[in-house]
Amino acid sequence: MSTLNPYISFDGTTRAAMERYQQVFGGDLSMNSFGEYGMEGEGADGIMHAQLVTPSDLVLMASDTPPGMPPAGSDGNVSLSLSGDDEAELRGYWDGLAQGGQVTMPLEPQMWGDTFGTLVDEFGVSWMVNIAGPHAS
Repeated sequence: MSTLNPYISFDGTTRAAMERYQQVFGGDLSMNSFGEYGMEGEGADGIMHAQLVTPSDLVLMASDTPPGMPPAGSDGNVSLSLSGDDEAELRGYWDGLAQGGQVTMPLEPQMWGDTFGTLVDEFGVSWMVNIAGPHAS
């Protein structure tokens, strides 16, 4: 069995972003700085690796761009997609991610029968949320 887990690069905001995601999704967050692995000086307090494992078994990982590397891009073409049929859970995620961010498409019923919306959170990460609607068998 294989898994695919998002790994986000930030330019110095990993700690704040991952702590925010822990507030939104819950779960256990671990973070290690570059300094913990021997780096000294500028950038040593940056996050080398962060991992959030949620009660729903979502796994989200991230790191700061190491010193001397080009900064993380903020206009990439990747969106993180949350989907399922637990409306309360998904609306809670939506509300938490939208706080301080920008809704680019409101979370509302769509022509295909689901409730769907898109947003960019306060850290520049694009999210899609899809709540499964009642579908005919």
